[in-house]
Amino acid sequence: MANKNTKPKEAGRPVAGEAPAGGLAELDELDGLDTDVTPASENLAGGVALAPAAADPASTGAVETITQVTLGTLPERPQTEPASGAVRATATSMPQTTVEPLEVPVQQGTSPRRQREDGPEPAAALTSDRLLNKVAAPPVGGWRLWLYKASFGSVNMGDSDKVRLERAQDNLIASRLGERTRFVPVLSRKGGVGKTTVTTLLGMVLADTREDRVIAMDANPDRGTLSDRSPGSADFTARNLVKDRFNVTTFSQLSNYVARDGSRLDVLASDTDPTVAQAFDDSDYRAVTDILSKYYSIVLTDSGTGMVHSVMKGTLEKADAVVLVSGGSVDEARLASETLSWLEAHGRHDLVANAIVVVNMSGGETQVDIAQIEEHFRSRVRNVLRIPYDKHLAEGSRVELAKLRPATRLAVKELASLVVTELQRR
Repeated sequence: MANKNTKPKEAGRPVAGEAPAGGLAELDELDGLDTDVTPASENLAGGVALAPAAADPASTGAVETITQVTLGTLPERPQTEPASGAVRATATSMPQTTVEPLEVPVQQGTSPRRQREDGPEPAAALTSDRLLNKVAAPPVGGWRLWLYKASFGSVNMGDSDKVRLERAQDNLIASRLGERTRFVPVLSRKGGVGKTTVTTLLGMVLADTREDRVIAMDANPDRGTLSDRSPGSADFTARNLVKDRFNVTTFSQLSNYVARDGSRLDVLASDTDPTVAQAFDDSDYRAVTDILSKYYSIVLTDSGTGMVHSVMKGTLEKADAVVLVSGGSVDEARLASETLSWLEAHGRHDLVANAIVVVNMSGGETQVDIAQIEEHFRSRVRNVLRIPYDKHLAEGSRVELAKLRPATRLAVKELASLVVTELQRR
């Protein structure tokens, strides 16, 4: 009677402990890699031990019996030389494959920005330039504006090149200059050349175009006329501000000492009494400018004719750019050129190289060749310009920009743009 633990022997399959019919050669042929045959009775340390069939009396040699399973570390099997004609496969001979990263598909209706590393767009990205349709502005004047209105806005030729240049010039004048106050003295060694007029014109254009505060200060030790050419009347002078400088702590208090009527330009006048005007010296100028530097971005100084006066020392030390005014006569041009020589003799080559010379012809015409005067100053300084004759300026009264000729207004704007350009280099 057959044992219940036995099972029929499968055809063609060797039984443990029994060699196949072909012997070891046939086993090598089946294996194809190694001729090392381990007996079934060999006990592997920590592995699986197979008992020989003869150990069981009831065994017929056709049953494999597992006697013990022990978990452990198998010892490394010694390498044997492959049989003749056999090829031993190694891990290095296996082909290497590269795994490509999977692309995450973008769901339909989802913004590609959500798949980027920086994440979704912030709220600041919703600007007017991005969301609103671009509509060209209508022309400011001339036949272009007439055509725009006649066509009910369907024909827009835009502004002319002249208007665009003026707009670019205004943007330059209005550009920022930094945190500290800039000082620009207006110089002339000859009286009557229009130094105060140039200071007033320059200050008005700067104040009307820029968003910050601009002030013109009369630092003439003698009788100054800056307040006479500027709109408004001054109840106090620079000398009064020197006396009260420790009590002026706000801009509202400072506004009581300056004049501003009909213009955004603030004016700090000088004393009208010649007997007290001489008391304004270098220390007074520095005290006043220290107060003005807290509230103004640009301080224009209408200087006197005396280059050796004590006020001129502090004026030149604080200067960031210099405007030199010359008339259209021979002696006026010569004195202006000598002023540049005086600055060079006192070590201010930087002010001379960057100085702006204004040939003021606003008072009247002359027989002198103005082009030769301009050519002379171009050999010494960076910028030279001419203010043409203007009937309104020749009156010698209060200056109003609206009454200037277009050519005069353009010349003053050019002067303002040159001054701002020089201040930006500092």
